[in-house]
Amino acid sequence: MKYYSTNHQAPLVSLSEAVVRGLATDRGLYMPERIKPLPQEFFDGIADMTFQEIAYRVADAFFGEDIPAEDLRHIVYDTLAFDAPVVHVDGNIHSLELYHGPTLAFKDVGARFMARLLGYFNGRQAAGCCQQKKVNVLVATSGDTGSAVANGFLGVEGIHVYVLYPKGKVSTIQECQFTTLGQNITALEVDGVFDDCQRLVKSAFMDAQLNAHMRLTSANSINVARFLPQAFYYFYAYAQMKRQGKADGLVICVPSGNFGNLCAGLFAHRMGLPVKRFIAANNRNDIFYQYLQTGEYRPRPSVQTIANAMDVGDPSNFARILDLYAHSHEAISNLISGATYTDGQIADTVATTYSRTGYLLDPHGACGYRALAELLQPGEQGIFLETAHPAKFRDTVEAIIKAEVAIPEKLQAFMRGTKQSVPMTADFADFKAYLMESGE
Repeated sequence: MKYYSTNHQAPLVSLSEAVVRGLATDRGLYMPERIKPLPQEFFDGIADMTFQEIAYRVADAFFGEDIPAEDLRHIVYDTLAFDAPVVHVDGNIHSLELYHGPTLAFKDVGARFMARLLGYFNGRQAAGCCQQKKVNVLVATSGDTGSAVANGFLGVEGIHVYVLYPKGKVSTIQECQFTTLGQNITALEVDGVFDDCQRLVKSAFMDAQLNAHMRLTSANSINVARFLPQAFYYFYAYAQMKRQGKADGLVICVPSGNFGNLCAGLFAHRMGLPVKRFIAANNRNDIFYQYLQTGEYRPRPSVQTIANAMDVGDPSNFARILDLYAHSHEAISNLISGATYTDGQIADTVATTYSRTGYLLDPHGACGYRALAELLQPGEQGIFLETAHPAKFRDTVEAIIKAEVAIPEKLQAFMRGTKQSVPMTADFADFKAYLMESGE
């Protein structure tokens, strides 16, 4: 399988090149040249398969030409050492709980898979005639990406991770999950917003001097090894609904920030997953929602909200969605509808859902739940992605429900650590100088 750039000005590359480079030389995002549909027999028997069995079949369609079957199976099974249950919330609305991994966020799936895949490629290179060269992973985070990537790569030989995050704009618990690790993880506290962090990462990939000095890759959802594995749990959600006889008329609602998660769902749909339609739920950063209404994409600076992981003003993976549907606004809007909510509406949804059903939403999942509650049609079954445990936003959620939120032991362990971070301006020259001095 070869990978091309969404800008179509860069040469085709192999899977290993796409993973290590992260971003194409023309600043485009890599896409697989083919999306293989899965056979009907797979869907006929999916209800009897485990999460790992389903994920391996999906992974094989993307990566099977490049990785021996047993190696790929080991990577998949090691990645998915936790469940992702579908839980009924109310009426025809269900939650796909993606917070049962090590850092209690959906990004554990993509981050753990990428860490294992990059470690595999790096180790294979070291076993050959070439000397292993350290890979430096750059990742911008608005919250959960940093913790998932940092913990996914923690202790992986030959790889160093630099996490860039906006000062004062991630929750305290999220910050603890990537600033207390040490070892091969460095946290950079950027004086700016998430879009500044993302700009610094993209600029680093395009800087010839920096790339000559050190081997760089990204673990944001711009990397194919991060976003493609997120297709796994869409198939698993369908399997769980099929077991209950509720798989017909399936609508999936995705809280959307940088759009890697929704993009993975669209890939799953292209592979044959029987989803009727998707809903992209936004907070006040509603660039995609406005695109659906007008056909015009107008990025703008992000604004801070209580659903901070969705505070993105120029979502990178929009380029992949455009490419997937040949830049057709009609094709995109026929399959995807949008919703956008204020902080007040998000808070009201968390409070009313908790008091009525006993189900505690995090602010991101609340956007997904509310969109389904408002937009589901008769005969449809809705699943929203509950992307992170509500305890990761404890202060916000407790203020909303006027009750204490229990902190799982996994999170308590992070909170007992000591913060280690490096202050950084939003000026690329400063970031470059730091990497030139500290990287190799």
